[in-house]
Amino acid sequence: MTRILVIRLGAFGDVVLSFGPFAAIRAWHPQAEISLLTTAPFAGMARAAPWFDRVLVDSRPAWWDFFGVWRLRGRLRGYDLVYDLQTSGRTDRYFWLAGRPAWSGTALGCSLPHANKARGAMHTLERQREQLLMAGVENFPAPDLSWLAGAAFELPEKFALLVPGAAAHRPGKRWPAERFGALAAVLHGRGITPVVLGTTTEAKLAAIIRQKCPEAVDLTGRTSMADIAGLARRAVLAVGNDTGPMHLIAAVGCPSTVVFSADSDPALTAPRGPGGAWPVVLRVADLADLTAERVAAALP
Repeated sequence: MTRILVIRLGAFGDVVLSFGPFAAIRAWHPQAEISLLTTAPFAGMARAAPWFDRVLVDSRPAWWDFFGVWRLRGRLRGYDLVYDLQTSGRTDRYFWLAGRPAWSGTALGCSLPHANKARGAMHTLERQREQLLMAGVENFPAPDLSWLAGAAFELPEKFALLVPGAAAHRPGKRWPAERFGALAAVLHGRGITPVVLGTTTEAKLAAIIRQKCPEAVDLTGRTSMADIAGLARRAVLAVGNDTGPMHLIAAVGCPSTVVFSADSDPALTAPRGPGGAWPVVLRVADLADLTAERVAAALP
């Protein structure tokens, strides 16, 4: 049996953008044993997905950690073919740790290189598709996301998802919570209940939003990745920052509006919907300059 390894370490949004390539690899190699190498935050989700027979966790050991690198070497060995979808400087080195098997990626000397010098200017979705085409993959079925079905929350028939968080070390990617609050009030005025999503650390953002719109529902700290997908299928729309949950929300087909600052480029990393559909993208250099009225006017 052919043994294949797929490498995708993170982050959350990048993993979601790889759902299509995951599905394509599985469809192209239906009889193969396919393993995914990822990082701990995404292992549970990957094990629930239909594309992999095994999920391996990469602890990303420091290069001076001899025993950690030796264990990683053991995880990388023994494969007939590797699809490196991370294509970072780190995973380029994995090519050599793996013993230089047949390899799709950007590692120097690999047998199936993504030989496009302009790859860095491509959106992740198109870049990975082209990489797989150059490796011989020709079938790109729409990824089945039915396995992402979470808990059933009791909510009004018409509700919208608000995602006010983003990576803590990237504050420039956050639209002010007060603006989310003003938008929540507009939504409530339209008969749509705002529902705030996020981790427990973002509960303070939900509190600010509810000061502006007490009718908003706070689900921060209460949703898994599968729950978010389930909610997104029912929501009439979603608005959020350039952050992982918005990728998942868009991927299942929820009409989405995503706000971007100069800290990230939507042409490269914007969430994408079924069939590659783009969300509504609003980009300003400084999100403090983006008004709730402008966002409300852009809603689908």
